[in-house]
Amino acid sequence: MSEILKQARLFFEASETGKGWEVCKNYCHPDATFSAQAAALADIDSLQGYTEWTKNILTPIPDGHYELKFFGEDEERQCVAAFAVFHGTQTGPGGPGEPTGKTVAAEYVYAMQFEGNLIRHMTKIWNDTISLQQLGWA
Repeated sequence: MSEILKQARLFFEASETGKGWEVCKNYCHPDATFSAQAAALADIDSLQGYTEWTKNILTPIPDGHYELKFFGEDEERQCVAAFAVFHGTQTGPGGPGEPTGKTVAAEYVYAMQFEGNLIRHMTKIWNDTISLQQLGWA
C-alpha cells in the first residue's frame, strides 16, 4: 500500500468518525482546501472547516457511521477516492428542529488530491438534498 493511500485512509477514518481537525490535520497541508457542489456545505472552503462540520453532524445523528464501498488510488495523479454510505438516525439535538427519529443513507465520494504525502485539496460529491429530505430537514 502506498504512503498516500495509507494517509488517505487514516484521514477518511478520522473525518468520518468525528475526530475533527485536531486529528485530521496530521494528514493534510495546514491550508488544505475543500469544495462540494452541495448547498449544505456551500460556506465551507477549507478542509479544517469540513472536518469540524463532520464532527458536529454527529450531535444530531449520534449513531452516524459509514459503510465503505470503495477505496482506491490513481498514482499518476496523486489522487485517492473513497466511496461510502453514511447511515444514521436523527435522535440528538442540533438539527433544524426537534429530533425527527428519521434515518439517512447518504452515498458520497471523497476525492483527495495529494501534494507530497499530505492532502492539498478534497472534493466531496454528495446529494445533500436527498439526505436532508430523508432526515425530514427539507
